Amino acid sequence: MTTLDIFSDPICPWCYIGKGLLDRALLAQPDHPFTIRWRPFMLNPEMPAGGMDRRAYLEAKFGGKEGAVQAYMPIAERAAEAGLEIHLDKIATTPSTLDAHRLIHWAGVEGVQTAVVSSLFRAYFVEGRDIGEAEVLADVADSSGMDGSVVQRLLASEADRREIQEMDSSARGMGVQAVPTFVVAGQHAVPGAQPTELWLKVIEEIRAQA
Repeated sequence: MTTLDIFSDPICPWCYIGKGLLDRALLAQPDHPFTIRWRPFMLNPEMPAGGMDRRAYLEAKFGGKEGAVQAYMPIAERAAEAGLEIHLDKIATTPSTLDAHRLIHWAGVEGVQTAVVSSLFRAYFVEGRDIGEAEVLADVADSSGMDGSVVQRLLASEADRREIQEMDSSARGMGVQAVPTFVVAGQHAVPGAQPTELWLKVIEEIRAQA
């Protein structure tokens, strides 16, 4: 098998779109050679624990309302092209994703990482839920085959908090500057939401080499 490390943040719309486009390739090639590992990268490592009002966040990030609208127009278009549901108007809060990344990390131990990542994207981009809240993360865990009550207890502790921050720093140290970034077999970095056709070609090339 070939590792496919995906550096991603569950509040990153391009990560959601990138996953949707990759998923299409994996569905078309169910015997694909990838072992997928989701790696933490926080778009806002300094975000306070309670998050912030989404409108205020976007206007600060993109220099006012007009800039925010311009930045988000292609996202809605690309999501539609990828066949993904997205309801940006439902999102009231931009959360800290530290706890969501802790959950993804624990999901890796239990072998349900991709299911948890899918549920987090759905909770945030489709349902407009605050994925910075422990109750929401526990629901996501429950729906993905984990024990939500255990997750809530872990979230209330300091478990793996520092580890996630260190993994985030080490990703930046490796040169990951934006997400999604896909790393094939530990050596070939592919930044950005890539078309399904590219993934089909990569799968073909890996098979040919094997």
